[in-house]
Amino acid sequence: MTERVDPPFAADEKTMLVSFLEYHRATLKRKCDGLSPEQLLSRAVPPSQLCLLGLVRHLADVEYAWFREVFAGEEQRYLYGPGDADLDVWETDEAAVAQAWKTFDEQAVAANAIIAGSDLDALSSRTARRSDHRPTLRWLVVHLIEEYARHNGHADLLREAIDGAIGE
Repeated sequence: MTERVDPPFAADEKTMLVSFLEYHRATLKRKCDGLSPEQLLSRAVPPSQLCLLGLVRHLADVEYAWFREVFAGEEQRYLYGPGDADLDVWETDEAAVAQAWKTFDEQAVAANAIIAGSDLDALSSRTARRSDHRPTLRWLVVHLIEEYARHNGHADLLREAIDGAIGE
């Protein structure tokens, strides 16, 4: 089972924020632990097309978009295609699952490096999508924590419907 470390009750702000972000990343991994590729594709809450593997891909793409594109000013691109292509997964195998987790981990490492090397008050290089505002790094980290928390709630429902597993 994926190890998950509880965030500290007392720490400096950056440590606290990164700890919560890491906690939520690990939570998503735990929700996917031990599942086959077919189970990771299960659409367990009809009529939704949402599946666990789609969430993994989506959150990797979200981390790339916010930390690397918006904050650091790297190339604007989609990891899986435009629109909801990150969520639109229909066929997969062990290699595709391994690649999705590799991409997920790479984006987490890149985001952590950006956070470690920047001040929380630093403004992003670009404006947020559909906005004319440049968010601070603090805003981006808090937003990603919120994004993970929301999608981990989806992951709870999906996993329980797949095999009855419950818990944080």
